[in-house]
Amino acid sequence: MSPWASPVPTLPCFSMQGKVCMVTGAARGLGFEFCRAFLQSGCTSLAILDLKDSDCRDAAKELSTYALDTNGLQKKEVQVIGIECDMSSEASVQNAYEKVMDTFGRIDSVVASAGIVENYSALDYPADRVKRLYDVNVHGVFFTAREAARHMIPQGGGSIILVSSMSANASSLSSIPLFPLTSSPVKHMAASLAVEWAKDGVRVNSLSPGYMLTKLTKSLLEKNPDLKKTWESLTPMGRMGEPEDLAGAIVFLASDASKFVTGSEIRVDGGYCIV
Repeated sequence: MSPWASPVPTLPCFSMQGKVCMVTGAARGLGFEFCRAFLQSGCTSLAILDLKDSDCRDAAKELSTYALDTNGLQKKEVQVIGIECDMSSEASVQNAYEKVMDTFGRIDSVVASAGIVENYSALDYPADRVKRLYDVNVHGVFFTAREAARHMIPQGGGSIILVSSMSANASSLSSIPLFPLTSSPVKHMAASLAVEWAKDGVRVNSLSPGYMLTKLTKSLLEKNPDLKKTWESLTPMGRMGEPEDLAGAIVFLASDASKFVTGSEIRVDGGYCIV
């Protein structure tokens, strides 16, 4: 039996086999989960980008082991590389793409999921931290998308997914000051870039998660258990999301299953925004 054979038949268009994928902010959190989803779906060529080199190397090693254990492959059949990158720096992003191209020769799917969150009130938010927030969460996403398109257009196309947030749809839903101000531009950026690059075969979509039980969120809720109860009570499905709840959506947008989808937003929030 082929190592790619699935015990449950599924549409071949969802497979990530043969695709070169890159995920930013991938050493931990949702970015790491996106990588796991790609590997589980057959990807064997993966680049993970994050701010610290040591974190990238550790994550790459863990993900390589995961791919080997999950898909029953030999070590030579899987290549996961970690690249240190400051997403707020255009030069750093360009350098990271050069390393990806030097290693794999092409790039098919890119997920811009790097972002920062800080818990300042709007009145107390330091000016330098506001600038940093936009440099990473908005400018960094744009640099990531633009460099992806520069490489994808000559090769005939590709898929770019910009990770936003459900708060892009309603600022009042966020308990984190100013965060919606960086989520909304990312959502609209995806739509704008989708129009510009559509005829070049480059698709751009956005993924907007709701409240997810990442390690960072769990540590926050340990200090404020009432907040978890509030979020759950406002969610029609009655719970917070698990990171793996995003796996299907990210694979759909990155794969050929969504080959006629561009400029769209997929919101994965348990119904939070419809209340």
